[in-house]
Amino acid sequence: MTTRPSAPFRAPGHPPTAMTRAGVRILLIPIFLIAIATMLKGYADTGDGFSAGVIAALGIAIQGVAFGPDEFERLPLVRFAPAGTFVGLLIALSLAFLPVLWGYPVMTHLPLAGSHAIHFGTLELITAVLFDVSVFLVVFGFSVGVLAAIARAQQRLVRTQEREARARLATMRPHGEEGA
Repeated sequence: MTTRPSAPFRAPGHPPTAMTRAGVRILLIPIFLIAIATMLKGYADTGDGFSAGVIAALGIAIQGVAFGPDEFERLPLVRFAPAGTFVGLLIALSLAFLPVLWGYPVMTHLPLAGSHAIHFGTLELITAVLFDVSVFLVVFGFSVGVLAAIARAQQRLVRTQEREARARLATMRPHGEEGA
């Protein structure tokens, strides 16, 4: 008597169930909300763009695992993530070196300590927040870009193996036989 493996121990090549896909889709919004909260307020009070970028990238990685590499490549966030990396780098470099034009040292965050900052609720709108956003964009874009590159490499490998298998099968057939 044979027993079927349970869902977590599914054989390779079998797609996840519809329930798994629905659950993963539903989890994407809360994962991004946690990433945004971490980016803006961090663990204490200042933001944490690096951790937020990793959290958001893991949310996208779960999508790739649940839906496969073809669907993963179709996600808009995956397609535009590399551009986000460059935007984040541009913002970070601007924030680092523009204060020099006003006579401040490199990486001076504005407004200066003791100056009035604009508030949006409890969030102070200072350049440090924008720097956290840029770090988020760099980490998220790079992480998702690496995941997309791995997915593309996996697709190429599978397609190459399928072509080789078809070629071997074609050479094994007798000459007078037509394949189905």
